[in-house]
Amino acid sequence: MTRRAVVIGAGHYLPERIVENAEFEATLETSDEWIRSRSGIERRHFAAEGETTSQMATRAAEAALKSASRTAEDVDAIVLATSTADLTFPSAATMVQSQLGMTKGFAFDVQAVCAGFVYALSNANALIASGQADRVLVIGAETFSRIMDWSDRSTCVLFGDGAGALLLEAQEGAGTPEDRGILATDLNSDGRYKDLLYVDGGVSTQSTGHLRMQGNQVFRHAVEKLASTATTALERAGASTDDVDWIVPHQANIRIIQGTAKKMGLPMDKVVVTVQDHGNTSAASIPLALSVGVERGQIKPGNLIVTEAIGGGLAWGAVVLRW
Repeated sequence: MTRRAVVIGAGHYLPERIVENAEFEATLETSDEWIRSRSGIERRHFAAEGETTSQMATRAAEAALKSASRTAEDVDAIVLATSTADLTFPSAATMVQSQLGMTKGFAFDVQAVCAGFVYALSNANALIASGQADRVLVIGAETFSRIMDWSDRSTCVLFGDGAGALLLEAQEGAGTPEDRGILATDLNSDGRYKDLLYVDGGVSTQSTGHLRMQGNQVFRHAVEKLASTATTALERAGASTDDVDWIVPHQANIRIIQGTAKKMGLPMDKVVVTVQDHGNTSAASIPLALSVGVERGQIKPGNLIVTEAIGGGLAWGAVVLRW
């Protein structure tokens, strides 16, 4: 028998404020058509004044716990993927732990930008597989609206805020690709590409900053690296693209999503797409899309799912799991 990390609950949270593309026309040389044609984005959500990453993460975690019929008392650990934590320290994860009323176990943040949730899932899987935890909340949450340069039309129209969460539970499997749970992971990074996507400020430089991105270069790396990491993870799981029920990709740009699916030889009707409604929510985008996919009735128990993401670093990776 093999100890597996099985998804037993999913939930998400989106701020109330919805920002349509047309809102940017008043301050930028842009248009709804321009944004849609280049990104597939139609709208996104922005956090309210005073609304924080940890608060949104807590709301998503509560929804995941409710869907699993579990409480915070059942959770051993929290792994929170974010690049926009409330404070320099402590971690946003410990704030979520407190807000949930969880007084045992442990909590920590993972920072891999848009690939953060894939990294967090991999960490949570290792905690469960090694026996260090039986149930782990894995959360992705971001307030990217706080690091936008509102004069840069190439970036500020692309990002949004939100949170998504999964509750993973240790279950025994037969050790085959038919098991429920996480079957394989693949993580990668290459720091030589730092300047393609970064924030030009930080604690050790005693400065605040804004997101900077060389969009064309990121696109060039994204499709090849995403298809490659997904294929590697599938091979490690003992599966192939023919076995895939759904790709649930990082929701960065519809052209990247389409290009990756094409390179993997999979049709778009096997891809969960939410980028039109949420924009790029960085580490939150995959759990948001998973939760929405369940709500829509797309994702069902037994489905084989591939998640993949790439972000600043560059950092990228994939997880193969059976729902």
